[in-house]
Amino acid sequence: MLDPISEGLGAAEGPLNSVDPVSFGRALLGVGPSLLRHPLGVLSAGTRWSLGFAAAVGASVERQFGREVTGPVAPAPNDKRFTDPAFTGNSAYFLMAQSYLLGRKMASELLDLASLETKRAAKARFGANFLLDALSPTNTLVGNPEAIREAFNTGGKSVVRGLGNMVDDVRHNRGWPTQVDVADFEVGVNMAMTPGQVVYRSELIELIQYQPQTPDVHETPLLFCPAWINKYYISDLAPGKSLIEWAVQHGQTCFAISYRNPDESLRDLTFEDYWLQGPADAVRVVKAITGAEQVNTISVCLGGTLTAIGMAKNALDGDQSIKSSTFLNTHTDFSIPGTLGVFVDEATVAGLERKMKKDGYLDADKMAHTFDALRAPDLVFQYIGNNWLQGKNPPAFDLLVWNKDGTRMPAKMHSRYLRSCFVHNEFSRGEFSFNGEKLDPKKVDSPIFVLSAVDDHIVPWKSAYKTTKVLGGPATFVLSNSGHIAGIVNPPNPKCRHWIVEGELPDDPDLWRAQAVRHDGTWWESWTTWIALQGGPCKPAPQRLGNDTFAPLEPAPGRYVHTQS
Repeated sequence: MLDPISEGLGAAEGPLNSVDPVSFGRALLGVGPSLLRHPLGVLSAGTRWSLGFAAAVGASVERQFGREVTGPVAPAPNDKRFTDPAFTGNSAYFLMAQSYLLGRKMASELLDLASLETKRAAKARFGANFLLDALSPTNTLVGNPEAIREAFNTGGKSVVRGLGNMVDDVRHNRGWPTQVDVADFEVGVNMAMTPGQVVYRSELIELIQYQPQTPDVHETPLLFCPAWINKYYISDLAPGKSLIEWAVQHGQTCFAISYRNPDESLRDLTFEDYWLQGPADAVRVVKAITGAEQVNTISVCLGGTLTAIGMAKNALDGDQSIKSSTFLNTHTDFSIPGTLGVFVDEATVAGLERKMKKDGYLDADKMAHTFDALRAPDLVFQYIGNNWLQGKNPPAFDLLVWNKDGTRMPAKMHSRYLRSCFVHNEFSRGEFSFNGEKLDPKKVDSPIFVLSAVDDHIVPWKSAYKTTKVLGGPATFVLSNSGHIAGIVNPPNPKCRHWIVEGELPDDPDLWRAQAVRHDGTWWESWTTWIALQGGPCKPAPQRLGNDTFAPLEPAPGRYVHTQS
């Protein structure tokens, strides 16, 4: 398999950057010299490993004779690799798992002992964890009891199928295991199905207006603003899983931006262009079609970052077009960048810029593989076990189909985003310059609804909480269960829950958490009440979509969503 981390971000120029574009290897190499300064600590860690291994061998021998003896180390509660009964019932597999876990524990202790500078320490730990995940015995046929049973039950056919899957992935998927079977899914057929029409198309966006599904609608329309690195239909995934469908069914007049998948011709589009030709242009058209003086927006992830910056630009210009904004799993203050922060520093961005300069954009699959590496056990090695070792097909799952359907990022725009936001965190400090004018986020006084998810590793909830203090308007913060994407695609179901604090929000997110009241049910329901207030009085639903100036062009989901990477 190709090196997923290096392949994920693309190699920068230069002999070292070509093989280690994010400096994970160099950070790991820095651990050795640092440990030389702590010989007693290294000796102590080695002694603990030796004693642990001896205890594991002893426990394995006793288990061979039927005694239920625990080992010196246990898998983490969320580690699914060693849940197979063979790892507790078979002494050899038990010792195999214990040996691996002891080695991992020792590696963690040595990284702690090295006391590297913060960024280098994060890179070293991430690189070490990825390598250790790759070295798990469950990634081998011998070390994966489920794969062994499958081979026995199929007379070896699973091994043949697995080899075929691996060869196909090496040939057609750059060595990454395929995550999802897309055969049964098609956008506009069983995904992105909420009825509507494309009412506007530019070089950058299509604007979709959705057919009302209630007799009356709120007078202020609602515009969905997606992240530009994925297709818009995370908000319209499938019937019953669609936030757009939900909003339409609750009396909202809904519009959605669908971004064009950029190619080399859009290489010079700037961050400012994405606002002016994206959400700002869409707001203009929505107002013209509906006759409304203001528009509510709901933005996802990077789309929320763009919307917040655009709202600060509007505040500077005295433009009150946006009445309120909902931010879903969004950074506006990047001081807590999440696990993605280990990929973004000056040297790595410079390497990416050299790569993007050649092509005019960053390939969607490179960014997708970066996100995969952030959760390698679940998004990489799980599929090695399923597809390559057991010879099974990957699952057919709509959320993974969407996740695979990314877009490219134009060079100039993406470079500005990485540098201004991730590297320098300009917006939250009032240092972000929009066409030469510095923006003050505190001047954004519109009401905001900020949604985050407990298990979001891309936008940690404490980072999302900062938006309530970065912007100057009244804020509601809601914490949902689940992760970055499943926290958004959160239709009513028995597992849903969310937390809210009524009234003024404290500055400290931990204090907010201590005060928060749990509500069973999806955050969609609480948001529906909030957005209804922002939507204002109701009026009869429109009888037609678009108007004489912006006539319907074609049915939703439109043309741009089908553009492949």
